[in-house]
Amino acid sequence: MQGHNRTLERVVVTGGAGFVGSHLCRRLRRLGVAVVCVDNLLTGELDNLGSLLDDPEFVLLEQDVSEGCDVGGPIDLVLHLASPASPRDYAQHPIETLTAGSHGTLHALELAHSAGARFLLTSTSEVYGNPLVHPQSEGYWGNVNPIGPRSVYDEAKRYAEALTTAYAATWGTDTVIVRLFNTYGPHMRTKDGRALPTFIDQALAGEPITVAGDGMQTRSMCYVDDTVAGILAAATSPHAGPINIGSPAELTILELAERVRTVCASSAPIVFVPRPVDDPDLRRPDISLARSALNWRPLVGIDKGLALTVDWFAARAEQAYVANSAS
Repeated sequence: MQGHNRTLERVVVTGGAGFVGSHLCRRLRRLGVAVVCVDNLLTGELDNLGSLLDDPEFVLLEQDVSEGCDVGGPIDLVLHLASPASPRDYAQHPIETLTAGSHGTLHALELAHSAGARFLLTSTSEVYGNPLVHPQSEGYWGNVNPIGPRSVYDEAKRYAEALTTAYAATWGTDTVIVRLFNTYGPHMRTKDGRALPTFIDQALAGEPITVAGDGMQTRSMCYVDDTVAGILAAATSPHAGPINIGSPAELTILELAERVRTVCASSAPIVFVPRPVDDPDLRRPDISLARSALNWRPLVGIDKGLALTVDWFAARAEQAYVANSAS
């Protein structure tokens, strides 16, 4: 795989057993790139890696990147994704989330710098907090509560961006920052607390679909294949970022719940539950920079993406049912 001024032959993916990370690992292997996945399996899952575990050009290192990143041999690119990423996960693991963003980012940067590799940080739209500017462009500094319930994730990523920028400025490390917006697709965890997998799980089970608040808060859902394409486009470009990677197609949470119910052919009622503290009102990326600098835009529409995602969740539910019946 060709990147700017280098051929990508061997890539390290921290957090590679997670949702987005596992998709990245599979895409890289399809492109013929050897992959070293570093994951402590705190929120990642071996099931996400599937047949990769039998691939001789794929290596899984069960390491906590917050304690070090011990990878030998030549490295062309380090993709740093390691972190709990859902509100439920970082509420349960606040210290681990902060150390993944701080110590983990430091160790991943040290690895990239010592190997002469390019470094990509997957940051997040959460750095914009509850935005006062809409849509959000990379020049917006954000509106983040530094001590709120979401702060462990928001501030970890903001610190990681600052550290990445400092490494590039101080040591000349070849870095790029991407800010991901609301990625969805197969291999999301059913019980991770995010809206979409919760809605799908409830609709398939015929349970009430729980929408937070009045459901008028918005999100911009980007199918995981598009997110992965955007990450790799940034990784193989000379751009330093930050670059928004997400879909500009904005919809309300209530609209998302209604679409899920339709795709699942469910008659489950939609019920309204209390809204979490600091839940952002609006979320939509300005992707002008990604279009111009990376020639990237999302290609998978919400209807197709939801259908693919629901099919995967339904197949998993059927497998679980068969396994439970057999036991």
